[in-house]
Formats: sequence, C-alpha cells, structure tokens
Amino acid sequence: MPVLGDDFQEGGDGPFDVLPMLGTVIVLLALAVMTALVCGSARADDAVEGLARKEEDGGGAAIANAGYDDLSADAARYSQWLFSEGHERAEGHRCPICCLLIGLPVGKHSSINACCMKRVCDGCILAARQRGLRGCPFCRTPHPSDDASALAMIQKRVSNGDADAIYHLGSKYFHGEFGLTKDVPRAIELWTEAAELGSAEAHYDLGDTYYYGDGVQEDKPRGVRHWQTAAMEGHVSSRHCLGTVELRNGNHELAVQHWMISAKMGHKKSLNVIKEMFMEG
Repeated sequence: MPVLGDDFQEGGDGPFDVLPMLGTVIVLLALAVMTALVCGSARADDAVEGLARKEEDGGGAAIANAGYDDLSADAARYSQWLFSEGHERAEGHRCPICCLLIGLPVGKHSSINACCMKRVCDGCILAARQRGLRGCPFCRTPHPSDDASALAMIQKRVSNGDADAIYHLGSKYFHGEFGLTKDVPRAIELWTEAAELGSAEAHYDLGDTYYYGDGVQEDKPRGVRHWQTAAMEGHVSSRHCLGTVELRNGNHELAVQHWMISAKMGHKKSLNVIKEMFMEG
C-alpha cells in the first residue's frame, strides 16, 4: 500500500501528485482575490459617486431641512418656557404695606400714588385714614392738590428712570388725561421705554394696542409677543389674552392651558370660560 509520505515528493508518480495540485489551487485563489478586490473597488467608487450626487441634488434641501428643524426646536423650547413661567402674580400686584396680593382687577381694588408710584390696596388706604393719615399711606407725602401737581410728581420720577412712572405717563398721554393732549405715538414711545425697563403693565398695554390696532397700525404677532413677555412675568390679563388668541387660532388645548394658569391666579373670566368649554364639550 502506498504511503502518503512516499507520494509527497516533487515529480512523484503516485496516485496523488500533490504539489502540482496545490500550485493550481493557489493560483486560482489569487485570481479570485484580485477579482474581488477590483469589483469591490468599483462598487465603492459607485457608492461614493452616488453619495456625491445626493449631496449635489439634495444638499440644499438638507440644509434647509436642518434649519427648519432648528427653528422647530427653538419654538418648542420657547413654548415650554412660556407655559413654565409666570405661574405667580407679578410683584407689582402686591401691596407694599401689607404685602398681600391685590384683588383682581387690580385697578378696582387699589390706587397708585403719584409721589412714589406705589400701588396700595384699598384696605391699607382705609386703615391709614382711620389712623388720621391724610397723605400717601406709603411715603407720607401730601397728596397733590390738582392734576398739574400730580403730573409734575410723575415727570420728576420719569426723569429718574422710574419704569412705573414712565408707564403711567404713557397712559396719561394715551387717554389724554392730566391736561395732556391725547398723543398715541408718544404713549407708545413711553410704554416701549418702560417695557425695556421691565414693566409688565407696559408690555400688556403695548400688546393690546398692537393686537387690536388701537391708534396704531395693527400688528397681531407683535402684540402677542408683548403679551407673552408680560405673561411670563406673572401678568394675569396677558395670560388670559394669550388663551383667547389660541382659541381664535383653533388651538383649544393651548387656550385651556393658558386659562388654567390665569384662573389659578384668580382671574374669574378665565375660570368661567373654562367652565363653559367643558359644559359645551
């Protein structure tokens, strides 16, 4: 019987001539590897060319879509911020004497003093009178004798950059009070200055003026932006107005979210609107 070792020789004449067979196999494997590399390289080139064509054809659209996504993300973050801020009443709605929140509407349950521009609740005003105080219940300054004296007090504080005084003077120009001629552009100018100094009341009036075009060219988006700023500072009426805007735009869920915030802060109209919506289904 032949042994494998006997045939595993160069030029062997046994039944298994091994070395020539191995050489043939190696050559065939080498050819197969080269073919695969060539084909693979061609496919890779095709893939790169395809990506390049996609970039050329759709690159602008991809950039535009990316920009749109960024804007959508910014809008979502701003909306979240809008609903997370302003859940407590504005600090200016708190009486500086008793430190309690003034009932809504604020103008009905308090008075603002031209001497110090402090809004004092009716309860503290009554208590001061019962103690025999006849001047300002906060700073004890005698009350102005007429509109001209009151205007002079306000203008003095305006010259010192008092945001509340600037807003108040703007209101007098808007309504033509204290002997001033009605001047809407001047009122807008003063309200804008007060808003830049942080007056939520100024933002509210600017929002109302621009949204409804009251004395100025109507600009609803601008009005809404002022209401949003005031609402995030705790201005209840601005929050209610935002709910009304969302309702008109057909966004009922967002409207209810705004009204829920203002209702929790004591806005009766917001509460009544919510009740009506749930009753109507």
